[in-house]
Amino acid sequence: MNGRNAITIVSMMVLVGTEVFAVAIAAGWALAGLFDLGDRVGHVLMGVFSLFAVWIMLQLWRRATSIEPIRTRATPR
Repeated sequence: MNGRNAITIVSMMVLVGTEVFAVAIAAGWALAGLFDLGDRVGHVLMGVFSLFAVWIMLQLWRRATSIEPIRTRATPR
């Protein structure tokens, strides 16, 4: 396992993940408040936007691990 790449990717995922989920929750709260949709709809919007944030994070993980591989490949002797 390539520890240096793993630390880089995990650190980047924590930083970006915090921002993405904060935006998702804030957007659901803001839209519900702006259009006076109520708490229940606001929570549903936060959930929907959070699912979108999970999808974004999954795509980011796939791209990051394709550029900075975590596993080292065994070389034949």
